[in-house]
Amino acid sequence: MTPAPVLRVCALYPELMNIYADRGNIAVLRARCEWRGLGFELSASSIGDKVDPAAHDLFYLGGGQDRDQVAVAHDMVATKRASLHQAADRGAMVLAVCGGYQLLGHSYQLGAEELPGIGLVDLRTVREEGPRLIGNCAIEADLGGGSRVIAGFENHGGRTYLGTAASPLGRVLTGHGNNGSDGSEGVRARNVIGTYLHGPLLPKNVWLADRLIELALDLELEPLDDAMEEAAHRSARRAAGL
Repeated sequence: MTPAPVLRVCALYPELMNIYADRGNIAVLRARCEWRGLGFELSASSIGDKVDPAAHDLFYLGGGQDRDQVAVAHDMVATKRASLHQAADRGAMVLAVCGGYQLLGHSYQLGAEELPGIGLVDLRTVREEGPRLIGNCAIEADLGGGSRVIAGFENHGGRTYLGTAASPLGRVLTGHGNNGSDGSEGVRARNVIGTYLHGPLLPKNVWLADRLIELALDLELEPLDDAMEEAAHRSARRAAGL
């Protein structure tokens, strides 16, 4: 009998980058796997830890306070940058939310201080003059199989600008998105996804959790009875004005 596939998830800096209910995203991935009889393994990598690029199918990085984000930015470059590039090159999924998303690119300019990014995608973030971009947000995204809505909450002072080698995760339907001006939200480059949407992200959009699992394991999932999950998604859409 062939053993069931196992989703191997590595949470990056879970004790530091978790201020937006990020543990809920991990819980949803676990549940969606276990309800289908798939295996689920969770490990963590934090300050000073190296990561094995071949040991994980999905890497997850959440959002954090500015102080923690500074520490994480420097540590990721020093201890994890090369491994994350190798993992992405071999097809592992990377999902980063809010503060973690800002560290996927080349840099994050915070006034006189420039935080280094790991250069996994072509983008830069700048803390510009002006109000924080806060509120419920909904975007239209296509991760295969047609356009779907991702709904969530955004709260960021940084404005993110994609380079020519990156594409947005989706088109803003309501809310601010990457920078409040160009109508883009998030980034998708191959198997790397970044977004400002949280609150948390995956419990409000379980279809996205399923798609991440499919892409990470290269399989097609059977549908589940998602009446409650769809109700949560509809509620998030209504909050965003859809």
